[in-house]
Amino acid sequence: MHIQRELFRVLSQKIDFKKVILLLGPRQVGKTTLVRRLADSLGKPFLYLNGDDLTTQQALQNANLSFLKAYIGSFQVLVVDEAQRIPQIGLTLKLIVDNFEGIQCLVTGSSALELASSVYEPLTGRKWEYRLFPLSWSELVQGMGMPYCLSALEKFLVFGTYPEVVTQEGAEIPILNNLASSYLYKDLLNFQGIRKPELLAKILQALAWQVGSEVSFNELSQTVQADKATVQNYMDLLEKAFIIQRINPFSRNLRGEISTSRKVYFVDNGIMNSITGNFATLASRADVGGLWENFLIAERTKLLNYHGFYGRVYFWRNVRGQEIDYIEEIDGKIYPFEFKWNPKAKVKYPKIFEETYSPQPLQMIHKDNFWEWLGKYPY
Repeated sequence: MHIQRELFRVLSQKIDFKKVILLLGPRQVGKTTLVRRLADSLGKPFLYLNGDDLTTQQALQNANLSFLKAYIGSFQVLVVDEAQRIPQIGLTLKLIVDNFEGIQCLVTGSSALELASSVYEPLTGRKWEYRLFPLSWSELVQGMGMPYCLSALEKFLVFGTYPEVVTQEGAEIPILNNLASSYLYKDLLNFQGIRKPELLAKILQALAWQVGSEVSFNELSQTVQADKATVQNYMDLLEKAFIIQRINPFSRNLRGEISTSRKVYFVDNGIMNSITGNFATLASRADVGGLWENFLIAERTKLLNYHGFYGRVYFWRNVRGQEIDYIEEIDGKIYPFEFKWNPKAKVKYPKIFEETYSPQPLQMIHKDNFWEWLGKYPY
């Protein structure tokens, strides 16, 4: 089964044979498939190089111009997969972009952390950068149909939407456990900033159990019995490895507003459930609210990302316990949202927020109307 990715159209419009197209995202979300299809669509022979391959690493690190011209030859399209594995790949790509006439470089990477030091600076002004996520709601609907997707909603909340998980029905748990053990631990532990694998596991489990709740570095450091600076460092690494995302509190320094804690969400529900070891159905779970909130945040992030959203996202709470689950701010307007699994749930709009910030009307997103919120970019 082939599911067309939303980014295919976006990337196709950026082909100009002058800049590198850099595609970032976790392993196994379909980056290789996407760049190969993009390369095929250009109708020109392409050279595919895998950064995980030792021979490729040795050939491309510190390569000089004469070697590169012989190595690439007459290929007009160059695909470099998992570029973060190749030392000094940024300088090599800069040489190619600056000295090869009419070549298109398509580059993928699974760690913004490792790529930041080797790629970002050399390619300043020479790249288009995009992120690919697990399958989005729109992609699922387009590829599998709305009737199926609505019937499989609870399955998506438990197993997530990694391409292999979605297409290999019945094998979801071993696939997710393999994904978690390989890229959560093996890839991340290869990075020099991670020196305590058992602490990484504790932090991930603590975050997974309290998803949707506010996270305090002080409380988290006490829970995992580590100092605050180390916990903050590990959280940064997890975010740059595309495992978690953090949302900041909305605050204009109004008295009583929470401004220091963060909310943490996982990029995929299936990975989150693999960390806790809980793949039970919704009917027997007490954390449906957290699952629902994580799913909606993850899916909305994909929608906004793929459509070039340039605003900011937040949550809001004050010391009296009044809160708003999620806020989007763009062009000076504030759009508040509440997440409820049950369509009949009651929502109280904090009057102080409404009076202070004059936001747009509060929208409640529940299991009967979520598909509209995830199906169309509103801005």
